[in-house]
Amino acid sequence: MLKRMKMFGRLAILCPFLIVIQSVGFLMSAEKRERSPPSPLQSKRRNSPGKATELNSLAEICQAISKATGEDFYTEQSTVGSSGGGGAQVGTLRDRKTGKTYFMKAAGPGQSKMLEAEFLGIKAMAETKTIKVPEPICFGKTGSRSYVIFEYLDIGGGLGRLGDQAGRELAAMHRCTSSNGMFGFDIDNSCGATPQPNKWTATWAEFFDEQRLGHMFKLCRRDGYECRDEAKVRQKVREILSEHEKEHGVKPALVHGDLWTGNIGSAGGRPVIFDPSTYYGDREVDIAMSRLFGSLPSSFYGAYNEEWSLPPGFQQRQTIYNLYHILNHYVLFGGGYQWQAESMISQILKM
Repeated sequence: MLKRMKMFGRLAILCPFLIVIQSVGFLMSAEKRERSPPSPLQSKRRNSPGKATELNSLAEICQAISKATGEDFYTEQSTVGSSGGGGAQVGTLRDRKTGKTYFMKAAGPGQSKMLEAEFLGIKAMAETKTIKVPEPICFGKTGSRSYVIFEYLDIGGGLGRLGDQAGRELAAMHRCTSSNGMFGFDIDNSCGATPQPNKWTATWAEFFDEQRLGHMFKLCRRDGYECRDEAKVRQKVREILSEHEKEHGVKPALVHGDLWTGNIGSAGGRPVIFDPSTYYGDREVDIAMSRLFGSLPSSFYGAYNEEWSLPPGFQQRQTIYNLYHILNHYVLFGGGYQWQAESMISQILKM
């Protein structure tokens, strides 16, 4: 993503001339190099106030990891530096004595809630014991930055032969519903670098209208896109989703929330999902998003439907749910996403 570099993977699908390097930390294996003896200049830098602050910060993070895992962990080196989801920096922490490695996201202190929300979202998914996610370890603040630590997984892109397993396990996760029977989440989070509100709401139609489309149209207006049909399309969407909710008994399922093809892969012989925008909503949002920028293997969709078939009308609702993400892309990148959104709005108004 520019604010979120990984999002360029989505742009590359639309623009084949754009070559991208996906920098999501879960997908990248840091090259392990032995450090050469430091030069005198490096030694001075090592003893500089900035270096001392960094070492103190790392020491605090190591203590937090040790406390969370019950195992000693220590390092004086971090690869954190490249941009990752939501504008955070990503990288790894490795204990050279034991070889134990963790994945880390770091950001300024003002972004601590964003990292806490990601931790809580992945924690909620992990507790379902269904589809694999990186184990959440800890989060906190130290010095001038906030951080979140996850299990390090060497994730490969694509599902290969694991498509059917991923479909079954995602369906199982979707059967986990909110304890209060409402739509939303305990904390607001983000979709990429864009804030995403999750106020608990009684009905799905109201939640999607206010917390998703209404919120995103507001951000679009702020950034220069005034949709002349906003009121009409929001009314149409509420009508369609209200009918869907009534006919199909939509339950507040635990969803990933940003399940494009770049946020699912495999590690250790299992499918893995990561970098979520978690909340409790209509399970169809995950299936819809998985078809927005490319799609997953047909075995994934076949297995999902065998476990829990999608109700009639999904193809129409897929356009509705993906409008949210295209509007978000306009907020993040501008440009042609406005015209793609207008095309989708036109389709919805004809439903």
